[in-house]
Amino acid sequence: MVHSCFFSPDGHFITILDLCYSRGEDPHDVEDIWRAISDLVKVMEYNSSLNRFTGYTPIGIHTAEQLNADPVVLASFQTPLHFFCKHYGAVAYEAGLNNNVEPSVHLSMTPHGDRHPSMLTCSAYKFYPKQIRVTWLRNGQEVPSNMTSSEELANGDWHYQIHSYLEYTPTPGEKISCMVEHTSFTEPKILHWDMSLPESERSKIAIGASGLVLGVVFAYLSPMIVLLSL
Repeated sequence: MVHSCFFSPDGHFITILDLCYSRGEDPHDVEDIWRAISDLVKVMEYNSSLNRFTGYTPIGIHTAEQLNADPVVLASFQTPLHFFCKHYGAVAYEAGLNNNVEPSVHLSMTPHGDRHPSMLTCSAYKFYPKQIRVTWLRNGQEVPSNMTSSEELANGDWHYQIHSYLEYTPTPGEKISCMVEHTSFTEPKILHWDMSLPESERSKIAIGASGLVLGVVFAYLSPMIVLLSL
């Protein structure tokens, strides 16, 4: 992101933002957004995917019409897309390919009343790479039914999250566990659900395999910051 602020001769506070947005795992699938803001009001914006300016105030609309009619200006605004967003984005992506980021795993329950089974949720956050396996265990055996799982959801910064759900009716002496397998672990991480503990304490218990490899924090090498939203 390029961020510039200054006061105009007539006393207005002007902010110029040049943002690179990642739209998927392909490091070249990005777009550049150039935005002009005056006194916290968005005046005009350029979108590299559309290769057009859009005005949001009277002066912004008038200026956008003039700029859109000039092919030289439009071509010049494609430069940040190719030089900064695609070039440095690819460098940062390649640097992160060899860095495994360990997921943060949490286990929680949503009660549904006496006549309906409760819902256990096992969530893994901020992991890389995308490939991960989340399974439920009942007394050490994989649960084949009454469970659903989301897809690996992209956070937009090349990290992912996933959520798995299990309908659960408590049974005395039964042990329910969530097992997470990821390349950042040397062995699977297992979280056990303990019905004897208060709700606030159960989600904190994480019994994992010993010798787990610490995740390496994803390091961006470029001065560009990939944003999903403002």
